[in-house]
Amino acid sequence: MIEDGPQADVVQRQVAPDTLAGGEARRLTISRVYPAARAEVWDACTDAERLSRWFTPVTGELRPGGRYQLAGNASGTIERCDPPASFAASWEFGGSVARIEVRLTALTGTGTLLELAHIVPADAHWAQFGPGAAGVGWDLALTGLARYGLASRPDGPAATVKPDPVAWLDSAEGRELVALSSDAWCAADVAAGTPEADARAAAGRTTAAYTPVPPAPAS
Repeated sequence: MIEDGPQADVVQRQVAPDTLAGGEARRLTISRVYPAARAEVWDACTDAERLSRWFTPVTGELRPGGRYQLAGNASGTIERCDPPASFAASWEFGGSVARIEVRLTALTGTGTLLELAHIVPADAHWAQFGPGAAGVGWDLALTGLARYGLASRPDGPAATVKPDPVAWLDSAEGRELVALSSDAWCAADVAAGTPEADARAAAGRTTAAYTPVPPAPAS
């Protein structure tokens, strides 16, 4: 059985240098194996209705050259699309322009390897949070794809209702998955050459940003 948690053996993470619009950047790559045919995973990742089940509502023109908008999140332009193998798009959020690339590889049987790369500027935001700022979000998203986005799993049908993301992040499970993912991206950052103390400090800030301490009740 393929595990849901971000520490599952089927999940791999890597941080590497890159360039973006001629400037210094970092490439975060996360890969995960799903027990589903490539066409099924592709449909779950590109159909607007299905994206809302496990990711977030999306509007716009989901075609090459089209603009998309994720509810409460990023927007961008779809740069290329090669179904059911890969697509790439700009990722515009908070005044910053990044890029995502998704590749699906059919494995023996009915499994599919999903590889997602997020190329981000090596800016002040990166210096503060490191790879976890984007990486933890993608870990949670790909866990959602396994639980709520695919039509079937080895242990039975996937749940169809995704919990409220804010409430879930404040749950014991949500906080645990954030902490595990943040630690894993910290390890990938260290493997890429970042001093361990710096990587751990950035990971701590990331974990705190995803799971803030609730305010104390009024006396």
